[in-house]
Amino acid sequence: MNTQKNRSQPGIPIPTRQQLAQLGLGGLAYVRPVVVDGQSAFAIFGADGQQIGLAPDRALADAAIVQHEMVPVSVH
Repeated sequence: MNTQKNRSQPGIPIPTRQQLAQLGLGGLAYVRPVVVDGQSAFAIFGADGQQIGLAPDRALADAAIVQHEMVPVSVH
């Protein structure tokens, strides 16, 4: 088992962070709790980290993602 983390195979390019984010752009979105004007809300972000929406609760945030033909993903 290879325990070195950033070891590349010859001839296999390693994608940049931006390239990885572009893979899910337009198809994946994640939700993060935020506070807006003292109120709890849930911000919706695209794969590139740009905020694309805001909802008053998690269920509505997930529903908005699905309604826009995207897949909600969990980010830890």
